[in-house]
Amino acid sequence: MTTSKYEQALALYNLNISQEEVEAAVKSIIEEKAPQNDTLEVKRFLLGSVELTTLKTTDSAESVLAFTERVNDFEGAYPDLPHVATICVYPRFAEIVSQSLEVEGVEVACVSGSFPSSQAVLEVKVAETALAIKDGATEIDIVMSVGAYLSGDYETVCDEIAELKCVCGDKKMKVILETGLLPSPTDIKRASILAMYAGADYIKTSTGKEKPAATPEAAYVMCQAIKEYFQQTGIQIGFKPAGGLNTVHDALVYYTIVKEVLGEQWLTNQWLRLGTSRLANLLLSEVTGEETKFF
Repeated sequence: MTTSKYEQALALYNLNISQEEVEAAVKSIIEEKAPQNDTLEVKRFLLGSVELTTLKTTDSAESVLAFTERVNDFEGAYPDLPHVATICVYPRFAEIVSQSLEVEGVEVACVSGSFPSSQAVLEVKVAETALAIKDGATEIDIVMSVGAYLSGDYETVCDEIAELKCVCGDKKMKVILETGLLPSPTDIKRASILAMYAGADYIKTSTGKEKPAATPEAAYVMCQAIKEYFQQTGIQIGFKPAGGLNTVHDALVYYTIVKEVLGEQWLTNQWLRLGTSRLANLLLSEVTGEETKFF
């Protein structure tokens, strides 16, 4: 029986990992390393890694325009602080954001490919992604076909990711694994490797629409996968925890995991992103020393 190219790729990686060892490693990192990262400098960096996100059923042209204007206003209000990395919206708002955004260096990200379920035929996912890019999206976030993955249909999972990466071209593509729906650390690692192998520029924990969303344990496993993939291929892949980032401490924990597992090379807002809205105000409040609800 011949093995598929996906099985051949997976055979290069250690998939024999247990929940217990992951939990122990994460507990050790948080207890021993996180406190030393609780600094103003790190919080400033994290503010500049935020993907300011609005993915609500109630989003409208008016609300998204106002959302974008807050990012424009930020530079004038806080000229000494880093601006957010990205504004993340549904594709129908890509044109509004791209045309009204005035801040140099802020990316326009769109969730695409039938977010958050990924339950559409590939032609629809391709069309939505192509239209988002045409309208000004500079980054695309898609969701892995979780149902196909859980059925063991890795070919469909990878072929869809590869096809959508072709549509994205030189635009960065993030693949959301929806780790809360994956049964084990081994599944999280396997899905991470498949996504990277198929063309992901970033791997992302969650849509924020399922529970649990991002967890430190899932982040640890994903970062281990990124590290091993880099060792195997020399290709650097970015990481984005999203969903459930509710406190500054949460952000510091993810920063610490990335620092300890992947190292300084990943500690730029090109390679580490935080998918959240509420966290931007919390980080800003801590950096400025006063409670602020700017965004």
